[in-house]
Amino acid sequence: MEKIITFMIALAFSCSAFSQKKNFSYSFYGFVRGDLFYNTRANMAPVDGNFYLYPLDQELDADGKDINASPNGSFYTFTTRFGIDMKGPKIGKAESRAKVEVDFGGFSSSNTLLRIRQAYVALDWEKTSLLIGQAWHPLFGSVVPDVLNLSTGAPFQPFNREPQITFTWHNGGFDVLFSTLWQLQYLSSGPNGASEEYMKNSCLPELYAGVDYKYKNLIIGAGLHAISLKPRIYSIVTNEMGEELRFKVNERMTAFSCEAHMEYKYNKWRVAAKTLLASCLDHTALIGGYGISRIDPYTGEQEYSPIHHSTSWINFTYGNRWKAHFFAGFTKRLGSSKALVSDVQYGMGLDIDRLCSFNFAFSYNLPHWQIGLEYVPTIAYYGDTDLSNGRIVGTHDVTNHRILGLVMYYF
Repeated sequence: MEKIITFMIALAFSCSAFSQKKNFSYSFYGFVRGDLFYNTRANMAPVDGNFYLYPLDQELDADGKDINASPNGSFYTFTTRFGIDMKGPKIGKAESRAKVEVDFGGFSSSNTLLRIRQAYVALDWEKTSLLIGQAWHPLFGSVVPDVLNLSTGAPFQPFNREPQITFTWHNGGFDVLFSTLWQLQYLSSGPNGASEEYMKNSCLPELYAGVDYKYKNLIIGAGLHAISLKPRIYSIVTNEMGEELRFKVNERMTAFSCEAHMEYKYNKWRVAAKTLLASCLDHTALIGGYGISRIDPYTGEQEYSPIHHSTSWINFTYGNRWKAHFFAGFTKRLGSSKALVSDVQYGMGLDIDRLCSFNFAFSYNLPHWQIGLEYVPTIAYYGDTDLSNGRIVGTHDVTNHRILGLVMYYF
């Protein structure tokens, strides 16, 4: 902790020195955040339980009792955040800017660690802008839920920050955006677990193209996303003699997704919504992935089929100082493009047929302060995969009830 404080002080003095340069300015921002939560059962919840997604399936003991039906809870402050926005100087006709943002949500086996959330440079012209570095994934977008949980609507709302090159064209109320993206902290799944090797070996970045239209208090928009992975570069096959043979393979899994979103504000009201036809977006904290559609009997080379999901959410808020929040999210597995030949699937939540969640929250908001309480019931319907179409059959449901208390101080 002493090293971190020393780093922050040195950074502040460094920025003070730089600020003497002409047409250069900077501003600090961030918050101190504390989350107190309680769950009625075990959940898929990374970041040591703070990033809540959905309840885990039943795990029955020898007497038929569900081991996962055990409550849990804790209190954490490691999502406390610190950032610096920098502006200037001009480069030709372009305004330059940069951002560095960190929190303490990186984990070792026993300690919270400082991690980079965002780090990018950008150039802004009159009608265009160019961003290079790590920033929010464009699927996160300009319309996001206003809830208290750290997961910000995931696994119904995409949640991801990636290294990217993003070009935006501004024309009247329209923003047209094109992005190429690479993985770093949020990773796709595959034969070796979650890893960036599948995109590295693919040699193709993620691609996104989208448009937003903004008029007064209204935002409407849509986007298209493509991802192409190489799950393996070699296979291991056991022959009739029991010997393991390795074969170089040329495998690729490509998937496409689309989304649409809207937001409208009127007086103290705000309504927002987003819907996605999502394929292999597990690296954005959505349920999804892919399965195996063919296996070569000699080399073991595999072909893959993405698993498709329909995912939607809607969010209402009312108030300013006292604010009421309501969120509802629903995900349905639609199956695979091709029949599957194996129960092996790569991704997140691939034994879930459908998932629904509700957030009911109240918050008290003052300049620099937010205090709130949130209740989140979530129902997950688990089952088995029908290999003929990739859908889930024979479902049963499990439910988690989550209560969250939040206090934040903004600066």
